[in-house]
Amino acid sequence: MVDPELPDCDTPAAVLAFAQCRRAAVQRAEFDVLDAALAWAAMHPAESVSDAASTDGWIFAEVAVPLGGEGTPLVAEFAPMELGAALGMSTDSARALVGSALELAHRLPRTWKMMRAGVVPVWKGRRLAQLTLALPPEGADFVDRQLAAVVGKVGWAEIERLVDHARATFDPEGAEKRRRQAADGRRFEVRTRDVTHDGTAWVEGVLDLADALDLDAAIRHGAEELAALGSTESLDVRRSMAAGELARRQLAFDLRAETGEGAASVVKPRQVVIHVHLSEAAISRDEPGVAHIEETRSIVSTEQVRDWCGDAQVVIKPVIDLDAHHHTDAYAVPDKLIEQARLAQPVCAFPWCERPARRCDTDHVVAHGAGGSTCSCNLAPLCRRHHRAKTHTAWTYDKTDAATYLWRSPHGLHLIKDGGTTRLVTAHPPDD
Repeated sequence: MVDPELPDCDTPAAVLAFAQCRRAAVQRAEFDVLDAALAWAAMHPAESVSDAASTDGWIFAEVAVPLGGEGTPLVAEFAPMELGAALGMSTDSARALVGSALELAHRLPRTWKMMRAGVVPVWKGRRLAQLTLALPPEGADFVDRQLAAVVGKVGWAEIERLVDHARATFDPEGAEKRRRQAADGRRFEVRTRDVTHDGTAWVEGVLDLADALDLDAAIRHGAEELAALGSTESLDVRRSMAAGELARRQLAFDLRAETGEGAASVVKPRQVVIHVHLSEAAISRDEPGVAHIEETRSIVSTEQVRDWCGDAQVVIKPVIDLDAHHHTDAYAVPDKLIEQARLAQPVCAFPWCERPARRCDTDHVVAHGAGGSTCSCNLAPLCRRHHRAKTHTAWTYDKTDAATYLWRSPHGLHLIKDGGTTRLVTAHPPDD
């Protein structure tokens, strides 16, 4: 049966033609958004930023920042925030969007022209722009000229080789520095933010070969020890368990300064520092409950939490009533009020921002100097960037309840941040 939303698509060829037409429209719209980002940057040049300097050496007011490569115009630092708010994206994503537009229009004009003509898809142009950002102007121009006729056809590996060639040719010192610093690309990630309900997390890394061999040998040895002790788990499971045992074994040694004839060491209990919000079922044990892990913003079973804490030193802190109202006459925010604000609003209160509240400032919604009180109903977590924007631009907001904020942008957008979600109240800002 043909979907009534597909007009005149009663044959396979008609469906393909319809899909192609809609895909072309999507690509055109994606370019229009990128073009709008370029226009937005032009409306917020460096000249629009106040020259007011900080008196204490700290940069708090708005400054002009480079978002594209060398030679592209500087942009007012807070400008991408409102664009991101209108497009439903974070400030960082909006900065990347504006940066790509500047890079393409000013340093990769041939690629930009082909994108406008629909020959090169926006995703590919933006990805190329990310690669050329660090090149000097001559290098970016070289890449743009070389790819002018083929960028829409060649594979990505070939494009990366061309950019590497441009870097070595036009920025040899930078290329050599990049080679010397290649070791900085090493990393080891424990993705606790992606923990599953079953209590497992993904771990991955890029190590120096010698380190990788040593780590593999230690984990292999640990897996063999577990098998010798009677573990019937699979080799993969035993290797994962061995990694945890390796970490706990290392943490068990508290090296102290040598005293007398030898060095003193103390075996410490395992310490797990997490903020857990338990369901009523979890407390009563009448039924399987769930635990909300604040640090990872994830949900795990309460049985998993019990396993984690079985051999641990557990510290129970007093429960904070999120509905209670606390007040102080001082400007400085007491720890209890800070904790209450962070628990009520787990991330930055600015639209679309996902920075954890525990890494944010505690802001007076109505400034203390303007009569705002230091109390539960006038505090919110704001990351430093959005705190600065609220202080030095026309962004304003009201706190309507413990975790709901109504924001107004400089050009009239209205957005509501409710807990960790954002919604745009006004589809379009009013005409100036």
